[in-house]
Amino acid sequence: MTASAHGAHLAQLNVATLRHPLDDPRIAPFVEMLDAVNTAADGAPGFVWRLTEEGEADATGLRPAGEDVIVNLSVWDTQEALWDFAYRSEHLDVMRRRREWFHRHVEAHLVLWWIPAGHLPTVGEALERLTDLREHGPSPRAFTFASSYIAAEAAPQLQAVPPAQPGRV
Repeated sequence: MTASAHGAHLAQLNVATLRHPLDDPRIAPFVEMLDAVNTAADGAPGFVWRLTEEGEADATGLRPAGEDVIVNLSVWDTQEALWDFAYRSEHLDVMRRRREWFHRHVEAHLVLWWIPAGHLPTVGEALERLTDLREHGPSPRAFTFASSYIAAEAAPQLQAVPPAQPGRV
């Protein structure tokens, strides 16, 4: 994990509802892109951590939000680092084609929040932040790229986060 100069990292969760099962040939182009995109993320400036299923290279086998919903949970040094990876790297190719593989969401499917550097968010914590965003709108506790907050604005929430516990999901 990289250390942040300001003592906080940015966590992100996004959820996507599959149009077809992952082993369906119509999803194959997405599945074929996963290793390259995950490798790019792992090597991207500002990348800290991403959720993976135990013994796997990614988290596509985890289904904490529903059988047809995949989750992506990661931690970044800054919001700019995440933005650059999401919208200025080969990840953008996946974003451009997402409607081929995923249903359009009618409610928030991405949530960002600040965490203390060194903390690894659990899937439960991430889903709770997404629920908070959906129910209450953007706040320093749960926000989006379009309605972002700086780490200093989230300082009261940073104190309430328990320390990282490796292996938690």
